[in-house]
Amino acid sequence: MINYIWLFFIVSSVVIGFFTGRLQEVGDAAIEYAGLAVKISLALIGVMALWLGVMRIAEEAGLVSLFAKLIKPIIKRLFPDIPPDGKAAVDITMNVSANALGLNNAATPFGLKAMKELQKLNPNPDKSMASDSMCTFLAINTAGIQFIPASVMAVLAASDSSNPAEIVAPCIVTTSIVLVIAVIIVKILEKLFPEPAKSLKAKEENSDA
Repeated sequence: MINYIWLFFIVSSVVIGFFTGRLQEVGDAAIEYAGLAVKISLALIGVMALWLGVMRIAEEAGLVSLFAKLIKPIIKRLFPDIPPDGKAAVDITMNVSANALGLNNAATPFGLKAMKELQKLNPNPDKSMASDSMCTFLAINTAGIQFIPASVMAVLAASDSSNPAEIVAPCIVTTSIVLVIAVIIVKILEKLFPEPAKSLKAKEENSDA
């Protein structure tokens, strides 16, 4: 799909440039910004290497573990269907913590492990349908709250921004809002469309009553 979108942009630019008599400007801009992209990419390597190194030191110093302890009570409330001290809860906590601190490379393995553990706890008989906990985790992971947007800061620094860190406050605010909205929506949908296993359990409880 992305390839089709880019093809549409390229073709549209050429067609519009042709009919407006600015085809030469379109070609010059394409060459200029292709060079700029290479320049930013090369500068980005150094900035990202430095920042990831700093964050790796912070991770080894226990920053991620400390943050994980702080958000553990919240994770328990958001995932009431899983054991609070089980593997799934631990992996979810570490994934959210690493993402929030800008350690995306460290967050990915925890995310994969968490989803695998949640699948083991999936109450649906054939496990072909995602559980509420799996949907909640996906929503939180996609919303991706960021306290330290390392990638964006690196791009700004590579683009000669005078203050790359100015993105931190807006990023915290926007990602926090998105996270809250994502959690609210997924919890509402849980009520509107309960899992088959939960629906069956509710029917059995009603029949017993």
